[in-house]
Amino acid sequence: MRRSPVFPAPADAAQRRAQPVVVCYPVDTLPQPDMAWLERARETLTKVDEVIVPPREGGSFRAPAAHFFRITSVEGPQVGDFNLWNANDLSERFFSGKTRALHGTHVSTGMRLWSSLPNLRPMATITRDTLDWYGFDADGGGIHDVIGTRCDPYTHRLLSGGEYHHCCHSNLSRALAKATGLPVREAEMHVHDVLNVFMCTGFTRDTQQYFMKASPVRPGDYIEFFAEIDLLGALSACPGGDCGATHSSDVAACHPLKIEVFRPSDAVIAAWKQPERPAYSRTHGLPQS
Repeated sequence: MRRSPVFPAPADAAQRRAQPVVVCYPVDTLPQPDMAWLERARETLTKVDEVIVPPREGGSFRAPAAHFFRITSVEGPQVGDFNLWNANDLSERFFSGKTRALHGTHVSTGMRLWSSLPNLRPMATITRDTLDWYGFDADGGGIHDVIGTRCDPYTHRLLSGGEYHHCCHSNLSRALAKATGLPVREAEMHVHDVLNVFMCTGFTRDTQQYFMKASPVRPGDYIEFFAEIDLLGALSACPGGDCGATHSSDVAACHPLKIEVFRPSDAVIAAWKQPERPAYSRTHGLPQS
C-alpha cells in the first residue's frame, strides 16, 4: 500500500500539479491498417484449424501471414492470457508495453499488437471485437488490457505460499514447450507479458492499483485478428475464470476457450506484403565495427 507523504507540499504544489497533459507518443503518423481491405479479405475465409484450450490449461496454434485467427468464449465467462511470437524466430515477440504506449491500456478493433525491439512492427491487427461496445465503465475498467503481466507461480508463492502449477505463466510455458519441443525451463524464458483477452481491468482511483472485475464476456463473444507475419500463439484459459473474484484458483468456475484459424483466398495471400522492420541503424551512437 502507498504510504502517507513524509514531506509537506511546497507552496507551488497546485501549480506543479496543474501542468498540461502531453501524450507521449502522438500517433498521427503511425501507419494505419487498411480496414476496408481486411473486411473484403474476410469474405473469402475458409477455416483451416481449431484448438480448444481446456479450463486452467494452455494451448497453442500457428497462423501463417495473411491468415485470420479468432479467440472465442464457448461455454461461459472466461478470460485468457495471450502470448504471440514470430513463428520463425522466438526472439521477436509481442511487446505489450509499446502496444500500450501506442494504443492505450486496452485494445480493440483497428489496433495492432506490436513486436519487441529491435523489430517493432505489427504482428497482428484486431479485425473484430464483439465486446467493443463496453468502452470504459464507471470504475475505469475496460476490456482486453495490455497492462497486466499474467498470474504466475512465483508471485503466488510470494504472497500465498505453496506451489500452484496452473497459473497462466505455467500454462503458457507448457504450451510453448509442447509446440516447440523445448524443455519447459527453456520455453519459460520466452513467455512474456500478455494481452489479457476478455479481461475487465483498470486502476483504482485512490491507490492506482491494478484491479479486475467480472468479465462481461459471454458464449459466442470473440476477438479476431489478422496475422501480419507468420505467428505462433499460446493462450491460457486463466484459472481465475471470469476474474471477478480470484486469480489462480481451483475454486473459480472456469471454461474452455476456442481458437480458430482461417485462410483467405490465394489472391489475398498473394497480395499481402509483410510489414518491414524499422530502418534504424542499431549503432546507438557508437562507431560501426
